[in-house]
Amino acid sequence: MLSAISRATLASSRDNTIGRLTRAVGTPRGYTEYAIGTQASWELDLFGGLRRGREAARDDLAASEASAGAVAVAVAAETADAYLTLRAFQARLGVARDQEANEKLLVSLVRQRFDQGIAAERELNRTTAELVGVRAAMAPLRAAIEAQLNRLDVLVGDAPGSNRASLVEARPVPVAPVPAGSAAPDLLRRRPDVIAAERRLAASNARIGVAVADYYPHVSLSGLFGVASLGTSTLFTGGAVQASGGAGLRWRLFDFGRVDAEVAGARGRHAEALAAWRGSVLAAAEDVETALARLGEAHAERANLERQVAALDRARTQARDAYAGGVTGLIDVTDANRELLAASDRLATVRAEEARSAVAAYRALGGGWQAANVPALASVAVDHR
Repeated sequence: MLSAISRATLASSRDNTIGRLTRAVGTPRGYTEYAIGTQASWELDLFGGLRRGREAARDDLAASEASAGAVAVAVAAETADAYLTLRAFQARLGVARDQEANEKLLVSLVRQRFDQGIAAERELNRTTAELVGVRAAMAPLRAAIEAQLNRLDVLVGDAPGSNRASLVEARPVPVAPVPAGSAAPDLLRRRPDVIAAERRLAASNARIGVAVADYYPHVSLSGLFGVASLGTSTLFTGGAVQASGGAGLRWRLFDFGRVDAEVAGARGRHAEALAAWRGSVLAAAEDVETALARLGEAHAERANLERQVAALDRARTQARDAYAGGVTGLIDVTDANRELLAASDRLATVRAEEARSAVAAYRALGGGWQAANVPALASVAVDHR
């Protein structure tokens, strides 16, 4: 629809009869025309092409919104994963520092026994080497902590180092809750990537109808209504009214070969979208089942490691007391220290893996994303209208 209000200043030709007459009598050649009008046109959707085009556009919009939701969920999950990884490295560094303190006590004990002539120099060298080894293992942990701090800053949109002060202090890894659910279809509909693939499938189905509609004629109606006058005083009088109407027909009657190709292309894109949708559903089911399985196994491993660390801590204390009393050798103490360090380091890692598995499970189940104004998929079959 087009509406217009115009004022035009015109001049007659100097070379025609009226122009020569006006020059002879000295009358003005120019005049002003005032016009107001509106124009409208409609295409009759007799065979559903426009309706199917509108459906395709609506489904494309829903797919874009779901894709944006998938990106938001991915960024949130990546941020949570980076935070948990940071806390894991900090916990492992804390284990190494505790082990360093215990190795210092052992070195002091062996040095005291060496000074008294009870222990050999090789025992002092052995415990010193163990202490240096623990200190050397801290360097890659500190580097990993710095990397995760920078990673977190970038994920939240800040320059590296911006949030260091609030994160540099070590804190325990959060306890991982176990999300309820399975890879059921209703849970998979929470995933924005599945919804996006579903809406693209629906849009491709609607575009088949758009292509098929070109086999039929397209009828359009148009109309014009307005007023025009050489003066404003007579602009809205009956003599100034101008109105017209018309109808148009567009039919690709002699272009059916190209229409056939367009319909075949639309059906091919629909088949491709159907395969992509099926793949997204299978991948979503795999993600859910894998994440829940990893979460359950990490939970069981963490419980076993906690019992192992408690037992090894008691064994180390007993070995140290026995060594101080001269009942056992230094090798038993160093072995107990090494086993406790390895188990404690693994426990810190598994605690973080359990929490990260919970994050992966929530992400696999949709990450709390809510579909807004997403219609249900009516059909995945080829629609000929």
